[in-house]
Amino acid sequence: MPVPKPLEPLVREAADLAVALDRDRIAVMEVCGTHTVAAFRTGLRDLLPPTVRLISGPGCPVCVTAQGYIDAAIALAARPDIVIATFGDMLRVPGTQSSLERERANGADVRVVYSQTQALDLAKAMPDRQVVFLGVGFETTTPGTAWAVAKAAEEGVGNVTVLSAHKVIIPAMQALLAGGEVGIDGFLCPGHVSVIIGSDRYRPLVDAFGAPCVVAGFDGYQMLAGMTAILRALAGRGDKLGNVYTGAVTPEGNPAALAVTERVFEPADAPWRGMGVIPGSGLRMRDDYAALDAEKRFEIDMPDAPEPAGCRCGDVIKGLLDPPACALFADVCTPATPVGPCMVSREGSCNAWYRHRPS
Repeated sequence: MPVPKPLEPLVREAADLAVALDRDRIAVMEVCGTHTVAAFRTGLRDLLPPTVRLISGPGCPVCVTAQGYIDAAIALAARPDIVIATFGDMLRVPGTQSSLERERANGADVRVVYSQTQALDLAKAMPDRQVVFLGVGFETTTPGTAWAVAKAAEEGVGNVTVLSAHKVIIPAMQALLAGGEVGIDGFLCPGHVSVIIGSDRYRPLVDAFGAPCVVAGFDGYQMLAGMTAILRALAGRGDKLGNVYTGAVTPEGNPAALAVTERVFEPADAPWRGMGVIPGSGLRMRDDYAALDAEKRFEIDMPDAPEPAGCRCGDVIKGLLDPPACALFADVCTPATPVGPCMVSREGSCNAWYRHRPS
């Protein structure tokens, strides 16, 4: 493909660095659903040297949410006294037997909201109903949930709860490096998450494993600059901790967002689809907010549910294979008939590959 002129110096430098490194394969993982989509939209893979491979990791929050959580949410939706408030990308995620979309078609009160504040407002407008917000997402969305929980407690709104599947990304990155199942030479770190947590938060990963971690934004220049910075670090010509998204990401992150998250949530072990339970990778509500915790209020037991038969979402999430290598991809499993969550969410790798694959 023709190289846009602003990118030409980076393309040349990346090629020179790949030659200097003299490796058969250099694997860089991005752990952001927006990066997954942007890599296709910008043609990034075609601009990289042949030996440099960009692989997608656990960057789609809907995709990594465990099957047991999906089944628990569906079970709550089936109760006539409960209103489910959720972001739209959760609707079509298949559970073991059903989905929120199917339950809604069968009469369940499942409502799509566009912010956690909207879920709180819904509870205020329906004092005779129990509103359960599905708290799914990484550090980007967690502060909004925390603020809504704190606001509900402050205002005494007693008919709203959160079923939390909020997660933090760095323990998952650490688990991938420690497991050694996937060869990862560096990480293109997520821009949105890094706005909240700051670029310095990746320092322990760099120190422990020596893998370069570079924060990047979402256009072609940003992502290519991030990839080139990683190659530079691998060649010993640059820092292993980097940030090319300096217009949005600071070393310390967003103190206010971090503070409200810490006020409401505390770290917990959490199950990830395809990756098992990762210590300290989840966020549960602190005891001070137990009354607003749906898992406690409704005594929910998260079932240990199996993956859909034949679905390779878990392997895709870990970067073990590209979606087309799954036998169900683009045949049984399509955006119209998704088998797993990686095909449902527009940030999922399978969905991105399906929409942007060569015709």
